[in-house]
Amino acid sequence: MKSVLRTRSLPGLLAALVLAALTVLWVGPSPASAATSVSAIGEALRESPVYVDPAASEQLSAADADTLAQQIENADKPLFLAVLPADYPKQDLFTKLRTATGITGLYAVRVGDDFDARADSSVLSRAAVQNLVTTYKGEDTRAQLSDFTNSALTNMGGSAPSGWSSSDDDGGGVSTAALVTVGAVLVAGGAGAYTLVRRNRRRHEEEQRAALEKLRVVVDEDITAFGEELDRLDFHPGEAGADDAMRADYERALDSYEQAKTFMAAARRPEEVRAVTQALEDGRFSLAQLAARREDRPLPERRMPCFFDPRHGPSVADATWIPPGGAPREVPVCAADGTRLADGRDPVMREVDTDHGRRPYWDAGPAYGPWAGGYFGGGILPGLLIGTMLGSMMATSAYASDYGSGYGDFGTGGYEGGDVSGADFDSGDFGGGGDFGGGGDFGGGF
Repeated sequence: MKSVLRTRSLPGLLAALVLAALTVLWVGPSPASAATSVSAIGEALRESPVYVDPAASEQLSAADADTLAQQIENADKPLFLAVLPADYPKQDLFTKLRTATGITGLYAVRVGDDFDARADSSVLSRAAVQNLVTTYKGEDTRAQLSDFTNSALTNMGGSAPSGWSSSDDDGGGVSTAALVTVGAVLVAGGAGAYTLVRRNRRRHEEEQRAALEKLRVVVDEDITAFGEELDRLDFHPGEAGADDAMRADYERALDSYEQAKTFMAAARRPEEVRAVTQALEDGRFSLAQLAARREDRPLPERRMPCFFDPRHGPSVADATWIPPGGAPREVPVCAADGTRLADGRDPVMREVDTDHGRRPYWDAGPAYGPWAGGYFGGGILPGLLIGTMLGSMMATSAYASDYGSGYGDFGTGGYEGGDVSGADFDSGDFGGGGDFGGGGDFGGGF
């Protein structure tokens, strides 16, 4: 429904709403298909959030399936559940099912006693899907799907696809007067919905602008700090001893500085800040290479920046760190912070302004995810931030929808949960799950 609202005029939208409702009322609900092809399952899921294959009916009763379907529809979330027999082919099942259904969402499938899930990351992050699947492994069908649904609906984003209907209509004939009445109600309701969507969009845009302005302060500090490093650098391309490799390092550092300034000036959304910090990280590594060449030392390996403050430059080792109230984890550290931790002292942490005073960036709010993601990309950031405020926020779909995941798990293409995207989705972005054990994309990834 959201994609329709973005592309249709108000008259066209209202006409579509009326036509869709009248069609449903006139033809009544479609009978459940007994076929077990992926296309048949996809067709069934476009009409209802829960599909139980006839050959797997002993796993979940019709009453339990109806209860789950009603719960999902009432929550207005794009969650799809399928229960299939144990001998159902698992090879590439999630990719095929997502293509057949064509709707951005969270898909959970039980095949015999095996259970797994996948989601578009605009709906639920890969880490969150994995955690949910792992948590409810080994339960019986009814308890597993019920528990998974309760947790997923709390954390996921998006809205239900427009094709679902929670009507209890028995499929009988409908009078012309009833059709006209429903049409009039839908016209009035459609106008109200259109107004609500516009208001919500404006509020969302305002929140994004506010988040970007808060983030801009920190990013500008980073750009300024890197510029000062360049100013302090006692290197001239034409000096005695300078070679082509040194000059190339220096040019890359200068280019990174200019790119960071350009990217920040052009940023309009918080997630676009990731390109800025990526450029700064590239620039600082170039300076580290230049320093090693000038001092005739071995070239440094490419490592992430110091976790505690990326302005410290590339890390030189991993060290154990325990955040307040959290669990120990290995984080990349610069030489100075590594020494402080070894001596039992606190590292020099990057703090930012919040409504509650200065706080480390990982406890300052969701807007700092893209900033951190540019420095610590490649999928490692969630592990570094487990147990922190930012880490908890990044595991939710609300964060992904508002700020971008910041570490490479944010969906492309602009489709939100419940949008009809057809086959236009990146299978690498459709992730999650645990160990399905059946090959293909059932637990095997893409």
